[in-house]
Amino acid sequence: MVALPFLGRLSFLLLIATTTTTAFAIGIHHGSIIRKPSSGVSNFREAPEFRNGDVCGTNASERIHIAMTLDINYLRGTMAAVLSVLMHSTCPENTEFHFLWGKYEPEVLVSINSTFPYLNFRLYHFDSNRVRGKISRSIRQALDQPLNYARIYLADMLPPDVKRVLYLDSDLVVVDDIVKLWEVDLEGKVLAAPEYCHANFTKYFTDLFWSDKELSSTFNGRKPCYFNTGVMVVDVDKWRQGGYTPKVEEWMALQKQKRIYTLGSLPPFLLVLAGNIKAVHHRWNQHGLGGDNLEGKCRSLHPGPISLLHWSGKGKPWLRLDSRKPCAVDHLWAPYDLYGSPDHSLEE
Repeated sequence: MVALPFLGRLSFLLLIATTTTTAFAIGIHHGSIIRKPSSGVSNFREAPEFRNGDVCGTNASERIHIAMTLDINYLRGTMAAVLSVLMHSTCPENTEFHFLWGKYEPEVLVSINSTFPYLNFRLYHFDSNRVRGKISRSIRQALDQPLNYARIYLADMLPPDVKRVLYLDSDLVVVDDIVKLWEVDLEGKVLAAPEYCHANFTKYFTDLFWSDKELSSTFNGRKPCYFNTGVMVVDVDKWRQGGYTPKVEEWMALQKQKRIYTLGSLPPFLLVLAGNIKAVHHRWNQHGLGGDNLEGKCRSLHPGPISLLHWSGKGKPWLRLDSRKPCAVDHLWAPYDLYGSPDHSLEE
């Protein structure tokens, strides 16, 4: 499969976002699309089964493992993210999803099964008691939800046969073949993610942290850069062997005693791993499309090629579209929206 150039792909997305034609009817790949009658048991339309590659193996070694959280408040975003991965994958049948849920919500499982009847996935219960006493209040309530911390415990929850996992947030869509990110050479690192060394790293921690020489010395010998934990490739075995979960928890415990940061689960990741990850191309996390964490003001795309669009920040595209006050970038998410009628999100 030949990837579409960014401008061509962006034009394609804008075209289908401003018409009443669904993304399925046009398609980006030339593979066959298989449909089954919709069961009508949820508010989500049934997604087609994509067959995009001419030769796709079924060996376990070729399987791509993707972990995501499942929450009814973000389910609409999760559905769009899953659809985008399958639509743009050369071999979507090789993808296995690992969903982490905190509270059993039967309607969520019904929606997943009816919307993606062909999906390979496993469910894992994340016990919120593991973090309830460790979470400190941050600048936005949504960041303080226990499920937001589940990514710290991936290595504990996933079965031994999963050696590598790609963690994805629920407020993103993939517009490229995910295998390109999956196959990144970690070069011995435990984690790979886009790295942003131009960002002001000091702002992720309080003055108390930087004024304490013992605390700030944790970055000695490293050149720490910001990375977003919403898109990460993780070597699960190396994470277990290195005891990274308790390392992150130690900083969370210290945060309860001293306020050394104001965000949620991101800063302890930075404290443990910033400056010691495998950096991948920025195209794999065009983040910040949801604006800042307080007001969620509209932002435009950054220059350069794009393989993944990420609405991190307060503003979520489905909420802004429903309010009929969308940002321009939200129309790039709309073609992947499976909620309601086929033209539900294209009525603007």
